[in-house]
Amino acid sequence: MSFSDRELGMRRRITRRDFLNGVAISIGAMSSGVALSAFDQNARPESAPDYYPPVLTGMRGDHDEIYKVPHSLRDHEFWQKAGTPSDTGEEYDLVIVGGGISGLASAYFYRKAAGANTSILIVENHDDFGGHAKRNEFHQTGRTLLGYGGTFSIESPSPYSSVAKGVIKDLGIDVSSTERVFDHKLYPSLGLSPAVFFDKETFGRDVLVGEPLPDWYADPAPKHRADERWKIFSEAAPIAEAAKRDLRRLYEEQKDYLPGLSSDEKKARMARMSYAKFLTEAAGAHSDVVRYFQARPYGWFGLGIDAVSAQDAWGLGYPGFSGMKLDPKPGPGQNRDAIRSEEAERYFYHFPDGNSSIARLLVRRLIPEAVPGKDALDVVTARTNYAALDRRTSLVRIRLNSTVVRVQHERGAADLSKGVEVTYVRFGNLERVRAKNCILACWHVMIPYICQELPDGQKKALASATKVPLVYTNVVIRNWRAFEKLGVSSIYAPGSFHSEMNIDLPVSIGSYKCPRSPEESIVVHMQRVPTRPGLPSREQHRAGRIELFGTSFETFERKIRDQMARTLDEGGFDPARDIAAITVNRWPHGYAYEYNSLWDKFWLEGGEQPCVIARQPFGRITIANSDAGAYAYTDCAIDQAHRAVEELLRS
Repeated sequence: MSFSDRELGMRRRITRRDFLNGVAISIGAMSSGVALSAFDQNARPESAPDYYPPVLTGMRGDHDEIYKVPHSLRDHEFWQKAGTPSDTGEEYDLVIVGGGISGLASAYFYRKAAGANTSILIVENHDDFGGHAKRNEFHQTGRTLLGYGGTFSIESPSPYSSVAKGVIKDLGIDVSSTERVFDHKLYPSLGLSPAVFFDKETFGRDVLVGEPLPDWYADPAPKHRADERWKIFSEAAPIAEAAKRDLRRLYEEQKDYLPGLSSDEKKARMARMSYAKFLTEAAGAHSDVVRYFQARPYGWFGLGIDAVSAQDAWGLGYPGFSGMKLDPKPGPGQNRDAIRSEEAERYFYHFPDGNSSIARLLVRRLIPEAVPGKDALDVVTARTNYAALDRRTSLVRIRLNSTVVRVQHERGAADLSKGVEVTYVRFGNLERVRAKNCILACWHVMIPYICQELPDGQKKALASATKVPLVYTNVVIRNWRAFEKLGVSSIYAPGSFHSEMNIDLPVSIGSYKCPRSPEESIVVHMQRVPTRPGLPSREQHRAGRIELFGTSFETFERKIRDQMARTLDEGGFDPARDIAAITVNRWPHGYAYEYNSLWDKFWLEGGEQPCVIARQPFGRITIANSDAGAYAYTDCAIDQAHRAVEELLRS
């Protein structure tokens, strides 16, 4: 089924029309890129009463304006026109480049160690703090709805370190209360379960069918219904009959597909072959099975099964390994995402805005008047006071909308210098501040451009930290009756523009209550990961990043409306009528790159990891962020912040 723009509602007025590239153009507090240089040097648009980035819709995440200065640095054009920076006269004990969770945690640790009288400036290029921990806030339907635009939850395949756990506890977050705030039974009680959408472009026709296995957050289907679910799936799925038989065989058959090898030998073989090759060559599965599973690991690695090892697929619990007689210990080259831990599985907590609430709690500790409230419950509905972030009277300041272009030691060699100069662009103006110390908690790929005095070997290691591109889209719909009628809560769409679509997790914290009735409005989360199957991992990420740069919000909107219309049509969903707001959180530089046994020889065979070389301290400069651990989780960001602070304190 195809729909015209009119049927999709492309010309219906929703909040997106008030914004351009995620930046409000209707108020003087914020401005599009054309007018940035018109701001007075001392202007503080964040002080305007209507400055509130969480409510902005349209293109968010890394919107177009974010990249103008970094790309000019990359292309060696910036300093040809930049001129001489103006000195603000400000001096700090510590300047932190990057206001994501790692940057905020760095300030938290440094202040805790050095004392409350320590002066700290955090410089952030986005219009909000938190980095990938992005809060999307919606009021279009008469009630407040929250969505996560990036970092999802307190979770990690590895147990949280004592340091990271200590921060979570100190912020007042009771991870053990997740069972009280997260209603696992709500959607199953309404008859909702996971489904698969087969699109006509990939599979020949549009079909929505229930998955034969339960969702991760739903109660498992009773055992006596398994045959019924497989029967329904087999009758409806538009894939080859042989593929249907192979799918069930992979899930249920106890067969060793690598006979004659020991457990260690099997893991060594599996670490060197993709899961796609394992399915077709070792397990003899039909090619439609590969198409079916292709997008399953997108949320883990930003790659499909063509670029994820069979060993990692085994670790993630994908089918085909139940008869392989593999011992449970991880094999060489196994990705940390694929090494499961019962302790880590229990340590899970989801805020309605994802880990943005962690960022807000950290800011509350650093600048109490910026995030009013007293605990980890009221932070969910607290309204950030952005005017308080960068006040001259505050010892800790967060300076938004400021892109750092140079970090260098003052006068002389790094090991002899008494301080660091940090230069940044803010609304077209070039400004400079000074500090005794500096922590670079920004993307590793940018550090060689802004800190050119680093050793060449370290620059090369930093540049290898290719980011994983991804998109988290939030769509507010006026009700979810279509999901109820179709009996679905989450939809896996292996061939579609967005590979995942689900109604918001039913989480209620403090005064924030999740929608419980299909008559209520709700947030639908969608995920897109641009890949290029057949290429090595880093090349896939680079190609995907280029694609995201070239995709307009209008294209995203049309794809979103079309996919929702085609998927939910039989449930009575009308995109022109039912969609109230759209926010596209585009992250061309998204997850930290995690090492892959198919492409990273040092990871499989041993050897120094680039992230270890990249994060070495240099004079009064240390390096944090999840890139520094090659691990795309909040606990890594916190741990790396702690290490960076400890290195400064020891110097």
